[in-house]
Amino acid sequence: MADKRDYYEVLGVQKGATDAEIKKAYRKLAKENHPDLNPGDKEAEARFKEANEAYEILSDSEKRARYDQFGFAGVDPSYAAQNGGYSGGFDGAFDFGDLGDIFGSFFGGGFGGTSRSRNGPQRGESLRTSVSISFEEAAFGCQKDVTVERVESCDTCHGSGAAPGTSADTCPGCNGTGQVQQRRQTPMGVFSTVGPCPRCGGKGKIINTPCKSCGGTGQVRRRKTIQVSIPAGIDDGQIINLRGQGGAGRNGGPAGDLQIVVSVRPHQLFRRDGADVYCDAPITFTQAVLGGELEIPTIDGKVKYDIPEGTQTGTTFRLRGKGIPNVNGRGRGDQFVKVYIETPRNLNREQKEALRKFSETLKEGNYKERKSFKEWFRK
Repeated sequence: MADKRDYYEVLGVQKGATDAEIKKAYRKLAKENHPDLNPGDKEAEARFKEANEAYEILSDSEKRARYDQFGFAGVDPSYAAQNGGYSGGFDGAFDFGDLGDIFGSFFGGGFGGTSRSRNGPQRGESLRTSVSISFEEAAFGCQKDVTVERVESCDTCHGSGAAPGTSADTCPGCNGTGQVQQRRQTPMGVFSTVGPCPRCGGKGKIINTPCKSCGGTGQVRRRKTIQVSIPAGIDDGQIINLRGQGGAGRNGGPAGDLQIVVSVRPHQLFRRDGADVYCDAPITFTQAVLGGELEIPTIDGKVKYDIPEGTQTGTTFRLRGKGIPNVNGRGRGDQFVKVYIETPRNLNREQKEALRKFSETLKEGNYKERKSFKEWFRK
């Protein structure tokens, strides 16, 4: 845990960064280090996972608040356990459970009225993975298979941990509560403390004949392939949350969630901004001068568009309803086509001569922008 970098440092943002700044920084790092774009690069894969972990915490207002106050101990139970709990500004770690035990000895109840017994329902681990899709798949939606490694309930013992035909016994040391009370004599008097039962490890039950398939844990780790429905209109960096598809819970607790980070591969022709699509299209000198019908590619296929006479390089045309479907299912964006005039090359002698004669017939009034430029230059 000592090697973990500060989440703000990982994303390259300040501590007071806005949600938009955090999302922008994450999307940039995810694109640069995505495993699909860096095959075999273990360092890029590590940076990608590190960015995912940082974004998961900082994009959640509640988790971010805990992280800002307590650091890694506020968002990672294993870190808290290894480092003695939240530091909370004290010189040493302070265990709120001990505080509860002290209050309990005076008032007959734990601090906050909660119990730290391990035999209650526990929610399973939430997992995160990623999926790479094409520009078109993001626009119209698709089905993808993702493979994750997760903890599942043991099929042999159905999660009990006991071998088939047997059952777990109630721990005689704690009578199934998972906790035992101890009384300690101090100069200030007798104090009662409550902690996990050493005999059952806080579980409240003892398995005398453990299941051979899971070793008595009630859970096994498996690779699972899950089909995911990618909604039409999803954007790069967005997250799909599949409830209950994470690790299995314990003692009847619910399973965790599976979060899937969507990475959209760049398109050779199209660019996207929200629900709108942008592209550049070349036109001939003749089309620019005389106008005419132009065939334009869209994500739906080719469409025909009449460009007016005298079209200039940089002119942008709008194709309504030819953009990306909105992810909420309401309407579509537009497509914006920016044209540029492609200058002909490799002309033969006759073509060059014809072009010179044509140029001689033109007057200053035929060039509006050039005329304005000359007038400005004279001034």
